Amino acid sequence: MRESEIIDLFLRHLKRQGDLPLGDDAGALRLGEKWLVATNDMLVRKTDVPDIMTPEQVGFKAVTMNVSDIASMGAEPLGFLFSLGIPGDLDSDYLEGIARGIGEALDFYGLPVLSADTNEADDLIIDGIALGLAERLLTRSGAKPGELVCVTGDLGRALAGYLVWKNGLEVSDAVRKALYEKFLKPKARVGEGIALSKVASSAIDISDGLAKELYILAEMSGVGIEVYPERLPLGEGVDEVAELLGLDPVKVALASGEEFELVFTVPPDIVEGIDFEFSVVGRVVKGTGIYFVVGDRKEPLPRLGWEHLSHQKIYNR
Repeated sequence: MRESEIIDLFLRHLKRQGDLPLGDDAGALRLGEKWLVATNDMLVRKTDVPDIMTPEQVGFKAVTMNVSDIASMGAEPLGFLFSLGIPGDLDSDYLEGIARGIGEALDFYGLPVLSADTNEADDLIIDGIALGLAERLLTRSGAKPGELVCVTGDLGRALAGYLVWKNGLEVSDAVRKALYEKFLKPKARVGEGIALSKVASSAIDISDGLAKELYILAEMSGVGIEVYPERLPLGEGVDEVAELLGLDPVKVALASGEEFELVFTVPPDIVEGIDFEFSVVGRVVKGTGIYFVVGDRKEPLPRLGWEHLSHQKIYNR
């Protein structure tokens, strides 16, 4: 079964949910005038850890992928919890490196660890939980026709870095450094998420690829989205890597997972007041579907990205 099919199966049985029904980056419960936001995200060595990644980077990533979900909901992170599944042959130095990485991430995000557990497993598993507090929730279902679609930071470096490593590509040290920064140690957009909670109508983080996230956002909001490919903010080195492999750099940016940038929608009159780096990449329209718009021509945007337990051919795995 595909990941999406497994989720649908469980949702048929999990009727008792929080004050915010399941389906967003995180769940939430009302606490008076605020929202307690909670998420959990699992890192598994087989699918989430390339051989080039250091144990410190593994630990840092396990925290980041959870904190990013909190950020996309417009919440301020409060704490982190985790469980470790440890294979019997895992080297103690490697395990200590993971501990250092988790500790570094907690310092970086200013979070306390609240609880932890360990157990034996067939593969290294870090199952994290992050908690946050929000005055106003950002969800995937608030986009409205006429709004602008925006994205923080740049796109494509995570996948381009993976492709450099996987294919042994020769690139300059500067390009390799820029790509590996996003590929091996991405950061969650916490400050941006908190700021967007005051102005944005919807948001989602890019964990499985921009194209997939846009489809989710559009389907949950009941709208269509038009994307301007020339406006996608390609990261340093993405064009170069795409050319070396004969790929379309725009499709690399669309498929690149674990970017942990935020995609959000805002009314046009709000844009000038946003004081962090972002790009307007499209607009919300009536109807359904995601489309590229080039001049007077529209074409469906390809469903690129990552889905666990899927045999679909994609760029980034």
